Amino acid sequence: MRPSLSFLLALLFFLGQAAGDLWDVGPPLPSSSTSFFPGVDSSSSYSSGRSSDGRGSVSQLFSNVTGSVDDRGTCQCSVSLPDTTFPVDRVERLEFTAHVLSEKFEKELSKVKEYVQLISVYEKKLLNLTVRIEIMEKDSISYTELDFALIKVEVKEMEKLIIQLKESFGGSSEIVDQLEVEIRNMTLLVEKLETLDKNNVLAIRREIVALKNKLKECEASKGENTPLVHPSLTPGSCGHGGVVNVSRPSVVQLNWRGFSYKYGAWGRDHSSQHPNKELYWVAPLNTDGRLLEYYRLYNSMDDLLLYTNARELRITYGQGSGTAVYNNNMYVNLYNSGNIARINLTTNRVAVTQTLPDAAFNNRFSYANVAWQDIDIAVDEKGLWVIYSTEASTGNMVISKLNDTTLQVLNTWYTKQYKPSASNAFMVCGVLYATRTLNTRAEEIFYYYDTNTGKEGKLDIVMQKMQEKVQSINYSPFDRKLYVYNDGYLLNYDLFVLQKPQ
Repeated sequence: MRPSLSFLLALLFFLGQAAGDLWDVGPPLPSSSTSFFPGVDSSSSYSSGRSSDGRGSVSQLFSNVTGSVDDRGTCQCSVSLPDTTFPVDRVERLEFTAHVLSEKFEKELSKVKEYVQLISVYEKKLLNLTVRIEIMEKDSISYTELDFALIKVEVKEMEKLIIQLKESFGGSSEIVDQLEVEIRNMTLLVEKLETLDKNNVLAIRREIVALKNKLKECEASKGENTPLVHPSLTPGSCGHGGVVNVSRPSVVQLNWRGFSYKYGAWGRDHSSQHPNKELYWVAPLNTDGRLLEYYRLYNSMDDLLLYTNARELRITYGQGSGTAVYNNNMYVNLYNSGNIARINLTTNRVAVTQTLPDAAFNNRFSYANVAWQDIDIAVDEKGLWVIYSTEASTGNMVISKLNDTTLQVLNTWYTKQYKPSASNAFMVCGVLYATRTLNTRAEEIFYYYDTNTGKEGKLDIVMQKMQEKVQSINYSPFDRKLYVYNDGYLLNYDLFVLQKPQ
């Protein structure tokens, strides 16, 4: 083993002390004597003390020191070191132990630093989670509680309607009485199921739909000359005289992203090749009310109600709530432009983009109370449409029929209705219907333009709503319903149309 520096220094110090002691001992030898150390008798055993300068006795450092003179006259000494010699081995072991301890300390110190960093990260996560929980405690409720609350609202509305029916019949009717009993039973059932899970919400919604259909049939048959056609008219048929009424809203649910996502659109895909196919889509905008980034697809209304079996997809270029779905394609206004894009829902890729000629965009002529909807895409029995304004039309509504594959404009109609004064619009059988806000709980279908005849006029069809603002209205030709996005809530309405005389 290679001696350490401390060992060499200690050894030099020890030898220096010993040499000094030897040189200072006794009187000098006679000149005739030859000795290795001056003053040492060649035949004696040396054990005397140090000189009188007070440095102590040499015997304290050495023991059993003997000397002899060889044939050449050289003095030879044999020295045995006592137990008081410098502990070199111990020092080296101590140095090794100190080195090992130093390495262990460095490792533990590095671990402590890592733990400190982790604690800092977890502190931030905990703070963020605390803030989120506080927000949830302040303004959110569970989906199950929300669903039951909305069901209670619907049941109460049916109770009001049954009272009105009884009054209009001028007395009692067996059918009306039976419906009244069923509604009371439904109220009791809701109260019992309120403690159960959400699957029961689905079952009770089905019963509510059946009861609503019966109520609508009773309402439609109050008078023998009522010229209304039930929404169950053959899908895709335009053999009627236009929209004359709408039902009360049916609250489906809150959008899947939550209360903060008040802007967006939703609806049902209409496929001319597969009209019976179910595909529902929900597309809430980000909280800025502008960017369409995420949307979901559901293969049935049951899945939508239970938030299950959804395909969640992402895009980064949609703008506004004027979205529509037709033949398994989603049509959107491209972000920050007057262009329209067709997105294949199977691949979630843009298939075609097209510029809408002269269309104003970026809030130049959006709807009242709804930003970023200068370009509103619509679907009806006749295909794909777009509702917008131009500078040349001075902000009045322009209607264009589009090729749903290439997005080329096929035909265009110009109206006299100023677009920013309307709250929204939709198409049914080639007729534009525009809405406006009456108050915080009602909209009114107040204007129409028929592209089949070029006629336009005023209407006064009141639409009840759950929240203050309507962000989008999409029409489904299959079930003849309006799918309305109302401050984050998903509503739908049944349309009633005028029956043409035979």
